[in-house]
Amino acid sequence: MRATLRARMRWCLPLAFLATLPAHAEDQLKKVRIAFAGPALSIAQPWLQMPGPLGYWRQEGLDVNVFVARGSLQAIQLLISGQADVVQINSWPLVQAATNNGILIRDLMLNTVIDWQLVVPQDSAIKTVRDFKGKTIGTAGLPGMAFLKSYLKANGLDPDHDVQIVPTGAGALAGQALTNKKVQGLFYRGSVIAGLENSGSVFRSFSDPEWHRLPGYSMATLQSTIARDPQMLEGLVRGAAKASLFATTNPDCVVQLQWANYPATKPAGIDDETAAKWDRRTLDLTLATMKMAFELSGGAEWGKSTREQFARLQDIFLRGRLIAKKLVNPADYTIGVPDFFQKANRFDHDAIVAQAKTCDGKSQQANTHSTN
Repeated sequence: MRATLRARMRWCLPLAFLATLPAHAEDQLKKVRIAFAGPALSIAQPWLQMPGPLGYWRQEGLDVNVFVARGSLQAIQLLISGQADVVQINSWPLVQAATNNGILIRDLMLNTVIDWQLVVPQDSAIKTVRDFKGKTIGTAGLPGMAFLKSYLKANGLDPDHDVQIVPTGAGALAGQALTNKKVQGLFYRGSVIAGLENSGSVFRSFSDPEWHRLPGYSMATLQSTIARDPQMLEGLVRGAAKASLFATTNPDCVVQLQWANYPATKPAGIDDETAAKWDRRTLDLTLATMKMAFELSGGAEWGKSTREQFARLQDIFLRGRLIAKKLVNPADYTIGVPDFFQKANRFDHDAIVAQAKTCDGKSQQANTHSTN
């Protein structure tokens, strides 16, 4: 059964928050479906998890349903078939869909930069990237392959002959492969590495600073949706932008609201102090790459992506043979509505910061106003 999280399912909010919301009748809200490409929604996606509880999408007249797709391919298929309006996907399937498959898909909101890491146990004999010669590296599959291979090559290794690269599945399975010595290193996104660290692993990491100049996670949609309803998309991005600012202002508040509104995502089997520490580690890594994405695009507009970012990205994917051709105009990867990101960021930033800073007391009240 397809896992579903309703962005509006629990309004665990203080009355002070609710008083700021416009009086949209439920049947007047425009329904929007976001297919999230990943195993499960978690605290690692505050721009998707927080707008519902904080009322940001409802303020835009939107009833947003964020549901889990099995991966980026399925999410894009749902988009094409009309079963999703927007997808949350990695940059590689977005570029592949636009180039190899000719799909008119556009980046709608850049959320993170590339934050993949190559890690080894802290006590490993591998001290430099060149020490991976003759070793085996585990990874999730194709999405990070181009980055890993180019990184190995830049450090003097032949990625096709000097190193064996094997799939090691999701986080826990990857950790087992490393513990059982089936692989000597792992190449995964920051949130996966954080999960392994929460389980007790201690790593030494390697990464290329240039990855932080490349688009990572994004919301995307079809050009036909942009042409049909740019106002809805602007409101959607505005709500996510508010949530991004809120989260970077007060991460501890995000942890509290996450647990209150999505209790199934709270780490189980441990005390609250440890659970909070684990979720903060995951959230902090996400917030760091969110801030990098924000600064990469000028540091003024949440979610903004540029043709230059995607031009660099498609060059890497072409060299890594993940795509067969490039788009002639890299601007075709991004939404082309004039001043879209400027308009989506038109809200009272100071008010959001103030709201986040005062969350400690209010989030405690929120627990007493839960309706579910």
